Amino acid sequence: MTKVPVRGKIWFQKLTARSNAPQFGHCAAVSKWKNQWLLNQESSLIGHGHGLGATRDDQIIFNGILFYVGQKYITQAHHMPWWRTEGVILTILLHAGPVEFLYYWLHRALHHHFLYSRYHSHHHSSIVTEPITSVIHPFGEHIAYFMLFAIPLLTTLWTGTASLLSFAGYITYIDFMNNMGHCNFEHIPKWLFSVFPPLKYLMYTPSYHSLHHTQFRTNYSLFMPFYDYIYGTMDKSSDVLYESSLLRKEEAPDVVHLTHLTTPESIYHLRLGFAYLASEPHKSKWYLWLMWPVTVWSMMVTWIYGRTFIVERNIFKHLKLQTWAVPKYSIQYYMQWQRESINNLIEDAILEAEEKGVKVLSLGLLNQGEELNRNGALFIEKYPKLSINIVDGSSLAIALVLNSIPKGTTEILFRGSLSKVAYAIVCALCQKGIQVATFYENEKLKLSAVTQNKSMDSWDGVSDDEQLNAPKGTLFIPFSQFPPKKTRNDAFYYHTPSMLAPPSLHNLHSCENWLPRRVMSAWRVAGIVHALEGWDVHECGDTIFDVKRILEAALRHGFRPTTVST
Repeated sequence: MTKVPVRGKIWFQKLTARSNAPQFGHCAAVSKWKNQWLLNQESSLIGHGHGLGATRDDQIIFNGILFYVGQKYITQAHHMPWWRTEGVILTILLHAGPVEFLYYWLHRALHHHFLYSRYHSHHHSSIVTEPITSVIHPFGEHIAYFMLFAIPLLTTLWTGTASLLSFAGYITYIDFMNNMGHCNFEHIPKWLFSVFPPLKYLMYTPSYHSLHHTQFRTNYSLFMPFYDYIYGTMDKSSDVLYESSLLRKEEAPDVVHLTHLTTPESIYHLRLGFAYLASEPHKSKWYLWLMWPVTVWSMMVTWIYGRTFIVERNIFKHLKLQTWAVPKYSIQYYMQWQRESINNLIEDAILEAEEKGVKVLSLGLLNQGEELNRNGALFIEKYPKLSINIVDGSSLAIALVLNSIPKGTTEILFRGSLSKVAYAIVCALCQKGIQVATFYENEKLKLSAVTQNKSMDSWDGVSDDEQLNAPKGTLFIPFSQFPPKKTRNDAFYYHTPSMLAPPSLHNLHSCENWLPRRVMSAWRVAGIVHALEGWDVHECGDTIFDVKRILEAALRHGFRPTTVST
């Protein structure tokens, strides 16, 4: 038990390996002398496979300064219109012509041994690329590339055809194509080239550029393979690699945790949003209101996509873990007319996981609502022959709440929805001789039946003012996945039931909702523990797994309880 030196009552509040991306698998084609050269280079480079990581900062600072100077001293850059059709056409022609042509020959020159050993080898220090590889260059190369990309920008300025959208569009195109080409994951669909065959000469693919990073003497083009075809430097295995990369077998997880979006801004707190926000507990940021045009667009995308999507991949021991998000927001879970749609999404996710051979699917946040699907029992009744185990994590949540109550506690003031977790907690507390009070008149008889007829007070709901009436040093211990609103500075607010992940759990770089880094909700941990232990049972509906057994198993696998938040 956790000891906290406080007096007064305790309130319960219920507010209702690294997984590597699929690689192209042709690194073995690199010859022996190249491998030896790379090993020699590795010892003299700093950083994670990219040499001096500060070079990406050089580019940001350098480009920022040049754009500032250009806007300040080039009079044509003042008061540009939003759109000029002739400027957009000119930008496209200048990129396809001079920029791509000059880059091709500059790139070939950089692969000459004299320049390669002094400059370009810095960019090739990692055979297996990732998006950040695209901007890892010596400063001299940054200057050369800026001069090339400035050709369309300056030309349209001096001819009076520039516009804000042509500038923004061209810079976005460069960054997108650059990052896409180094992402080491083939995702360009084949039908795109079937619909428009000339596109293969106008747009490269990640697999096409990956060959340049392993073969070194082929596929020199910037974004358009056109010049490789003209000058005979296209790698002959480009098409074969592209085809085989698309046919790769999808990696099947062992455990899936099913969560959902909370607020419209929560998309920015995922790993596919902003890394800075994802690395901190979820909090409302005033400046995200400035992002509302993008926020509305993301809401439309999730609505059109209409199915769960992967937000995180992890590896722990022998298990592959994934977190899937239902494209619904918390407020929608409280709307009666949305329940059928949400249950259909959850059902589809369960069936998809079943088809992929997933062992355990844990229900997170409001996906396990009693009014929504009776803690998952609805799906078990509909599909009684499921081989996948559905886990709502209630047993571990109960164990962690009971574990967080200090020894010597004699009185507890209970509030919140009377879920199966709440009943189990109250029952366990009463069995220990702890007096439990509640504020729900309509639940009095139901509660007393499971708490050995302990006397109950009644009070429906609690406001901020009522929370302020609690004695100094009160502990607020939530038993749901949603934390209480913190209105006191002289009280202790516990985290929602959660555990600190062991160091061997890889790729856990973002925060889960309101929890700190590397802290996972009890519901998510429960699914992992069920898979680690090989328990072939469902924990959903009215079923509660052995509370003591699952806590002991979680501790044995390296998870540690978290308690006080503030």
